[in-house]
Amino acid sequence: MPDVRTLLFMALGAISIVYAVRWMASVRSAVRQSGGTDTLLRTSPLKAAIGFVTNFFDTLGIGSFAPTTALFKFFKVVPDERIPGTLHVGDTPPVIVQAFIFIAMVQVDIVTLVTLIAASVVGAWLGAGVVARLPRRSIQIGMGVALIIAAVTFVMANFGIVPVGGAALGLRGVSLGIALVTNFVLGALMTIGIGMYAPSMILISTLGMNPTTAFPIMMGSSAFLMPVASIRFLRANAYSLKAALGLALGGLPAVLIAAFIVKALPLVAVRWLVVIVVLYSAMAMLRSAYVEGREQEDPGRDSRREP
Repeated sequence: MPDVRTLLFMALGAISIVYAVRWMASVRSAVRQSGGTDTLLRTSPLKAAIGFVTNFFDTLGIGSFAPTTALFKFFKVVPDERIPGTLHVGDTPPVIVQAFIFIAMVQVDIVTLVTLIAASVVGAWLGAGVVARLPRRSIQIGMGVALIIAAVTFVMANFGIVPVGGAALGLRGVSLGIALVTNFVLGALMTIGIGMYAPSMILISTLGMNPTTAFPIMMGSSAFLMPVASIRFLRANAYSLKAALGLALGGLPAVLIAAFIVKALPLVAVRWLVVIVVLYSAMAMLRSAYVEGREQEDPGRDSRREP
């Protein structure tokens, strides 16, 4: 009888296959609708570079959603309303590789790991169904707020406000209940672009666990919930195919390099850089939502402006 960790790996492999089959079916459908051309499958060096850089730092614990959103917004790579779906569909392959690596390498209580993963998956399934149907302006506002929250967590980490944690490898009783509810919420919030890495690190440390246990928990949770959420985004065609391919193709080698070659960097300076970029993008996202809201309230406003 395989142990629980082996069963977890088997389940992750199975969900990875389901995700891959659904994405390939979505790609074939898009190619047919475009008249059979394969130009849809040609991503750009910029999109692959974004995937490489963001997933490299993701593997080291920075998180990829906020930086990727910021770069998408800055370079105008993906329409705002398609960013959540693109993040999930494109970053799923690199995150699955991360999960296999860190679940195998880092010791953590298996009951805590499995139950927290399950809670995040349920949250993501419910959240993705809502986000995939939201109008563009609602997504802009949600992602703008998400980016501000991400920036705040990075600042907290840099100033040492985040608890340092304890030595425990697992949770039981009330603490486990708090973690389950929180991970459910984090899974739902991931579907609008609030990455769970920084919040997970704070949660794990606050509840007295060893901070290193956050890596298999947050990466395992993401690896299971992102394929689930991706399927809903794929059904709604609420993502950018070329950008998602760039994230996947650039991200896979980045994960291996970060995990097995680099392993650690002075991340404080990186976090400050991310804070600046993310806050800029948050303001840009919220400004876009404000402008579109004004235009919806007064459609003839632009036409009345003097030349």
